[in-house]
Amino acid sequence: MECRRHRSIARSLLLATGFILLVAHPSMIVAGNPATDRDEAIASIPYTMLTPAAATKIRGIVERPTIYRRLPPERIECDPSMFVFLVRHPDVIVGIWQRMEISKVETQRIGPYQLVADDHAGTTCTVDLIYGDATTHIYVARGKYDGPLVPRPVTGSGVFILRSQYAGGGNGPSYVHGTLDCFLQLDNLGVDLVARTFSGMIGKTADQNFVETAKFMAQISQAAGNNPTGMRDLALDLPVEPKTREAFAEAIIDVALRNGNRLGDARGRHGTPFIAKQPTPASLER
Repeated sequence: MECRRHRSIARSLLLATGFILLVAHPSMIVAGNPATDRDEAIASIPYTMLTPAAATKIRGIVERPTIYRRLPPERIECDPSMFVFLVRHPDVIVGIWQRMEISKVETQRIGPYQLVADDHAGTTCTVDLIYGDATTHIYVARGKYDGPLVPRPVTGSGVFILRSQYAGGGNGPSYVHGTLDCFLQLDNLGVDLVARTFSGMIGKTADQNFVETAKFMAQISQAAGNNPTGMRDLALDLPVEPKTREAFAEAIIDVALRNGNRLGDARGRHGTPFIAKQPTPASLER
């Protein structure tokens, strides 16, 4: 029973620092040299492309993290444009989980690149996509857990740097190679000690979440290419904003067209295939 309680606390710590929403849940298993990896991750942050407020917020976390970990690189078969869409719209993944009745998490978009989430078990969090281009996405999360597993609320912040590379395509499948660097900053010394004590347990849970989420993204992409009609119907029934539903439906059609499926006039409201556009870095500044 005590082990189960510790596992639940560890899971709550993950959720409370904003992991609940990210499409790639980071593993707490150390890969490579943590100091070198951390320096490389910090060096990859495009501070000159950020607003002063965003740069200050990120520096305040990455320069004084409670825990830093890099996820071992992961590779999935996925259409690049669909991957980028899902990375920027994690509420779509959560919405599909809701429709499948495998998650009670609810999300609400409160800005173009900002979401709030509630797992109805004591955890709430806000996730901001601070920066995004074709190969780099940076999230800042702020979370809170206020439930029966801890004597007082647990709060924390995190910066998550997702870097992606693409391979394949043409007449063959496309692959996405991704690395996620995670900087966690917990607010209480007691929470800090618990997190370090149970970091191995947290790692196993997070690693499993990462694998399952990555596979799910690949399945969405493959289903879009092979069954666009069914996927488009699902997209238009998701519990997300209408604009997000329509954009997801168009992304599905775009993948299907690249996969060789012609849908005639069934190309969304605008009458033309959706083509994923990579916004300029300034468009994602906060």
